[in-house]
Amino acid sequence: MRAKSQTKNLMSRPRLIGLLLALVTLLAYWPVACNGFVNYDDQVYVTENRVVQNGLTWAGLKWAFTTGYGGNWHPVTWLSHMLDCEWFGLNAGAHHSVNLLFHTANTVLLFWLLLRLTRELWPSAFVAALFAWHPLHVESVAWVAERKDVLSTCFALLTLLAYARYAQKRLSVERREPMAKASVSAPDYALALIFFALGLMSKPMLVTLPLVMLLLDYWPLGRIPNYKFRILDLKRLTLEKWPFFLLTIISCIVTFLAQSRGEAVMTIQQFPLNLRVANALIAYERYLGKTFWPTSLAVLYPLPHHWSWILAMTAAAFGLLGGIFWLAWRIRRSCPYLLVGWLWFLGTLVPVIGLVQVGSAAMADRYTYFPLVGVFIAVAFGIRYLANRVQFPKAAVASAAALTLAGCLVLTENQLRCWRDSESLFAHTLAATGEDNPSAHINYGVALEQKDRLAEALVQYREAARMAPDSIEAHYNTGNLLDKMGQPEEALPELLKAVQLNPKRSSLRITLGTVLGDLGRSDEAMSQFTEAVRLDPNDPAAHVALGKLLLKQGHDAGAIDEFRTALRLD
Repeated sequence: MRAKSQTKNLMSRPRLIGLLLALVTLLAYWPVACNGFVNYDDQVYVTENRVVQNGLTWAGLKWAFTTGYGGNWHPVTWLSHMLDCEWFGLNAGAHHSVNLLFHTANTVLLFWLLLRLTRELWPSAFVAALFAWHPLHVESVAWVAERKDVLSTCFALLTLLAYARYAQKRLSVERREPMAKASVSAPDYALALIFFALGLMSKPMLVTLPLVMLLLDYWPLGRIPNYKFRILDLKRLTLEKWPFFLLTIISCIVTFLAQSRGEAVMTIQQFPLNLRVANALIAYERYLGKTFWPTSLAVLYPLPHHWSWILAMTAAAFGLLGGIFWLAWRIRRSCPYLLVGWLWFLGTLVPVIGLVQVGSAAMADRYTYFPLVGVFIAVAFGIRYLANRVQFPKAAVASAAALTLAGCLVLTENQLRCWRDSESLFAHTLAATGEDNPSAHINYGVALEQKDRLAEALVQYREAARMAPDSIEAHYNTGNLLDKMGQPEEALPELLKAVQLNPKRSSLRITLGTVLGDLGRSDEAMSQFTEAVRLDPNDPAAHVALGKLLLKQGHDAGAIDEFRTALRLD
């Protein structure tokens, strides 16, 4: 009876730890339920996306699987946002709460996965707690537009759980009945493939997940002998995963096409290859630095404008990364988790490290959401090994772990305050990254403009235009705001500059035409509206603007035709 009771207590301990992880995570992140939407991508995904706001419809379902809107193909993410709008409308707190529930589920899934793989209770719990409460992960949870992060990670962890079941069953059967190994674990393999496909359709950053499976084959699954690497074993395990690699290739192609059509990918002329490689190495180093000293976190880290120290910074970063890899490789037999954790971190960041540069950000906190699991594994299991080898008192190790987690919770709470609204977010971003951040100035200006603090917003727009003379948004926002403030003469050169920078964007021509009309230059306004309709015939705003001008000129029939077209489109 006593032995049975002890077994029951041992089995119940993981459940209690999982429940504690979930409760603390919910309490720590609960302030997000009071946050609003922000003006950075939330409008793309929810607040200005009428398809999403319509909820779950057949038209929306078709759109989700066929659109590259926003520069990505992630239909499952779109459906998730549609479901939120179906249930909660535009209640920002509810949208945030769904993100929080996914993050909490991910924490428990990660704990469950590591416990199943390693049978090590406390290191697994420590990794899950670091994942749940590290301040670098606030961005993925507190930002509605980053639903794709928490959603894709949920599917990634489910993929790895199903794969772990498959691999463990296959290992067991291979030892007993080699001839039966093909069918016994097939359902788990199929389930892992389904979850992987759903993950890719949530965020294509998961394309490196098959490589994570190979790492788990090495440790802790032990499907590759630890004492030596054999090409035959690696080839066999790679071929075993060919459907996963096929999905990876398809996802890479679809994502590149979507981002290219959305004009999100920078060309080699805009950002040369040597600078991309340098920025990638420096970004790895900065991610590591912010993992162990998480200060000055921001939603926008601008690309460096001055590369005078680029060679020295790149050499230092390369030396650090190479040194860690060398150490992990040298001690792989006694500490295989160090090599696995380090390669997990390096490999899963590759899609977003900047070799294919999307946008003008040097790095982003949200990109660490899944990759940092590798670093946490290396740290947790490394500390366990060191403590056992040196025979540290268990109380001292537990106290250090508790202090570390308490520090993470405090920093996470501070970081959450920055996400209350757009103004607090971008005021903090400018304070964290310095004033030389044009995109942050623009978004801060938008936040101020939305609160009718027009003079302050104008200062931000003009500062962004000064820093980045080729910024379309800086010139457009400046001109649009000046027109709103009743200064069309001052607005005109800014809008002309914006159109000059991008003559193919219809919305720029609509605003320019409106200002020209206000200044009495009707023929030029007509030219701009006509060109806007030609550039984007499906934009109802262009037809409305053209119809208003025709009506003003007395061309009632033509105006009515334009208004009817606009109504048909929207």
